[in-house]
Amino acid sequence: MITRLDALPLRHVLTLPAMGTAVRLARETTERVLTEWGISHRHPSVDPALLIVSELVTNSVRHAAALSPSITVVFAAGPDTFAFAVHDRHPYQPALYAAVTDAGGGGLATVVELTLGLGGTAVVRGDADGRGKSIWVTLPL
Repeated sequence: MITRLDALPLRHVLTLPAMGTAVRLARETTERVLTEWGISHRHPSVDPALLIVSELVTNSVRHAAALSPSITVVFAAGPDTFAFAVHDRHPYQPALYAAVTDAGGGGLATVVELTLGLGGTAVVRGDADGRGKSIWVTLPL
């Protein structure tokens, strides 16, 4: 699996208002992008990717909308990797792997468990100005 994101040749960027409809639109766009890139909806990483995107966008809408009027989803893919990030302008950076061991980890625990179960990675990257973050997930294809 390619781990350098800049080595992934396929890219798509989606910016949405931080409101409830963003979840559906992000999921639909993920499905469309994967199809356009020739990734079968039957691939074992597709359903988990759709759930993960939905959960991350939901979290941004619920927890970041007050400081982040929009959410950006970045998609990238290569021959053996599908990567995506959900970005918002809220400074809080969740501890992804702590969510798995916390009883109250909720959706982030699901994100991490699905990602690791598929042999993928998840990481939080803060914006240079400290006022936002992206949660990047890579999954094998």
